[in-house]
Amino acid sequence: VSSAMQHFTRSFFVDKLGVDVIYGSARLGPNRTVVVTSGEVSKTERIFTAEKILIATGSLPFHPPNIPFDDPDIFDSEGLPKLNHVPESVLVVGGGAIGCEFASIFNALGIPVTVVNSGEHLLGNMDSELSDLLRKTFEKQGMRIVLGTGVDTVDRVNGKLQTTLKTGEVLRPGIALIATGRLVSTEGLGLEAAGVKLNPRGMVEVDNHFQTSVEGVYAVGDVIGPSLASISAEQGRVAACHAFGLGFKVKLDTLSVSAVYSVPELAGVGLTEDNAKEKGIDYEVGRCSFEETARGLISGNTDGILKLVFGRQDRRLLGVHILGDIASELIALGQAAIYNSDRIDVFNNLTVATPTYTMAYKYAAFDGFKRLAASGVTLHTFESESK
Repeated sequence: VSSAMQHFTRSFFVDKLGVDVIYGSARLGPNRTVVVTSGEVSKTERIFTAEKILIATGSLPFHPPNIPFDDPDIFDSEGLPKLNHVPESVLVVGGGAIGCEFASIFNALGIPVTVVNSGEHLLGNMDSELSDLLRKTFEKQGMRIVLGTGVDTVDRVNGKLQTTLKTGEVLRPGIALIATGRLVSTEGLGLEAAGVKLNPRGMVEVDNHFQTSVEGVYAVGDVIGPSLASISAEQGRVAACHAFGLGFKVKLDTLSVSAVYSVPELAGVGLTEDNAKEKGIDYEVGRCSFEETARGLISGNTDGILKLVFGRQDRRLLGVHILGDIASELIALGQAAIYNSDRIDVFNNLTVATPTYTMAYKYAAFDGFKRLAASGVTLHTFESESK
């Protein structure tokens, strides 16, 4: 990490906790030892022994073999902060979270952006209806979105970057950001010498407490499978509580939130409408556009929608998906409702402040009730579960 990030991390987090930080490259040794090599010129090794060890070495950006990453105008997400000039245009290859977030950044700076994604939707794991709305919003902002294809070749022609798509189209961007996923890298960690087992996909094997095949050695985060930072942090808490017998965090919450910090944001929790269809669930949806809320009109952020997915007969909330301003904040209310096995009735029963974006939950529930009534479902009251 950069010296600035090192200073920030030490000042705001670990120093206040009394944690010693050693910078360098590390590998595991036998009998729960860690060998740390530090120093750029004169390499020095230090050996540490601990009863408990936590591996959290993360992942690396995937480098497709047909992309020449030695080209000065081609970047991955970790190399992009080294960009030292304002490019005339940007090609983003990959329509996942990283691609969409960086596309939003460049677009906000007034730089022409083209996003190329091999899938039929941006953010393939999110609700497809909201993903399509995000695409339309991006296009309204001036981005060009190309779906269903990928990059065939990348060359230098007359000193300029030239990218040929698999459709045959030729693009000449100022720079290209390749954001096509991340890979777990365990090379050099000394896992074999320490007896730590990997699964067939090359990721560290762990149990429900995130302990590896070696007692006292734990692993969390991308090294056991790429995930969100919030999930990795929770894994670390479960591991720490197990390692030290603390007891208050004994398992990982299976209901995690996905959030993409593009402009606008997109967040989701629980089943998408696509998931409900695939599972054959008898479901219904309720929607509220941000332009229907006073807060959306006041803020000018009307390019947004809140969508509830729920059981048709019992009205049990199955999923919440939000596109719009502060979607990553708003999703927490839906997460709590699903976690508590609430029905969409809870949003009808709650009195929320107005003008706020949270009113969208109530209006989306109303929309759901109307859809049920229109389809002939009897809207009976579940008396035994009234709040």
